[in-house]
Amino acid sequence: MSLRFVATPLEHPLEPPEPRPGGMDAGLSDAFIASPTRDTQLQRLRQPGALAVTTGQQPGLFTGPLYTIHKALSAAALARELEARWKRPVVPVFWLAGDDHDFAEASTASWIAADGSLASASLPPRPPEAPLTPMYRQPLGEGVHTALEMLAAGLPESEFRDATLGWIERHYRPDATVAGSYAGAMAELVGPLGVLCFDSTHPAAKRAIAPHLVRALREARELDDDLDRWAEAQGVTARTSGITVGDGAALVMLEASLGRDRLIRDGDTFVTRRSRERFELAAIERIAAYEPTRLSPNVLLRPAVESAILPTVAYLGGPGELRYLVLTPPVYQRLEIPRQQPLPRWSGVIVEPRVDRVLEKFGLALPDLFAPPGMVETRVVRSQLPEEVGAALERLRAALEREYGVLERAATDIDPTLARPTQAFRQQALAATQEVEKKLVQHLKRRQETELGQVARARTAVMPGGKPQERVLTVAPFLARYGPGLLAELTDAFASWYHGALEGPSQRA
Repeated sequence: MSLRFVATPLEHPLEPPEPRPGGMDAGLSDAFIASPTRDTQLQRLRQPGALAVTTGQQPGLFTGPLYTIHKALSAAALARELEARWKRPVVPVFWLAGDDHDFAEASTASWIAADGSLASASLPPRPPEAPLTPMYRQPLGEGVHTALEMLAAGLPESEFRDATLGWIERHYRPDATVAGSYAGAMAELVGPLGVLCFDSTHPAAKRAIAPHLVRALREARELDDDLDRWAEAQGVTARTSGITVGDGAALVMLEASLGRDRLIRDGDTFVTRRSRERFELAAIERIAAYEPTRLSPNVLLRPAVESAILPTVAYLGGPGELRYLVLTPPVYQRLEIPRQQPLPRWSGVIVEPRVDRVLEKFGLALPDLFAPPGMVETRVVRSQLPEEVGAALERLRAALEREYGVLERAATDIDPTLARPTQAFRQQALAATQEVEKKLVQHLKRRQETELGQVARARTAVMPGGKPQERVLTVAPFLARYGPGLLAELTDAFASWYHGALEGPSQRA
């Protein structure tokens, strides 16, 4: 396989995590999704001293954008590295965030079509007035058939195409939920690489999580004050996190009449943000005891809850997650939960051979394709101008600069008021040479339409729609083209990346 995996440079050094005490409650076993390695990995996770590397993502159609896969494989890679360093079991766990209620984000998948353009499919939109049903309760519905047909039409012909489509079709069925289809597809895909997929909406998981949510509500006022002070102390870092604190909003979500809703502290009670339903703390405690599936943590509380029920030493997040995780230390401290280390997942670009061929043909580097459309094309076309044309333009510009300099000095001596008009004439003459070059380039562009199309398709492959590849494209077409071996190759590359990033720190027992 001749793919290249180009990592995004780290903004800061990657600090190695520390081992921690604690273990996993045996009652959580049923919350892990079935996969070829599930039982073996669970047995390892139950061993004394076993640890976990966790990451997670909300559901996505056909597993969503590539960064979801990058997260899961990053966990597998870092767990492998830490286990080798510490000589104790370290198990990768992928937290399936089925509580999420963002249907618009979960209902779209995109890929590169056969003609090199960006294609996508979506489920029918949820009505604006509909409750914000969590994805673990939201059926896919019959609209998934159309999305599957569009994906099938977009998959490249190869020996792996039918197996890839079969994998998707096994899980994305009209009678499945958005989160259930995602959970099954992820477990089948990354389970063989040793990743445990944890269903955070499973009753066993909800029962384990509920006491921590109740405590967060009991101490909602103190938590809000702690977070407000911490955010103020962190300054710009906190303000760029995209998360608002200190406004009375609790860190707990409740399923109410309008779906999943944020609880807002109002005196000694809580009110749901959208439906304005009021709950005494005692009522929420009864919900936690008898209907725990209705409660869930928000983004600041979720990693703390994760660390409370799993022996995790690191949480792997993307750039946006790492920006808001800087706010979380007060949550762990107030709730007396060990804090796992937030670390970056692998982030970067899968560069296919067809892209590399275009780069080589036109003498480009990968970062050139990250530039706005038109810049590289103009540069490519200018490189095709006959040498004598470029040389003539340079000589003409140099001559204009030189001879107008003579004229400006003479004009100034004759009458200083002539200096400015003479300078204006010089600028007009230089602009005329630029106009000539522009016309030549425009006509070359029309003649080189095929070549420029190759550049445009290469850019779409790495920056589809002007956005990073990993945030747009889904994994299925890559699997159809390169087969399941792609995942093992990615994991090996990520492991080398983590090894290099962590190189130097001494091993810790």
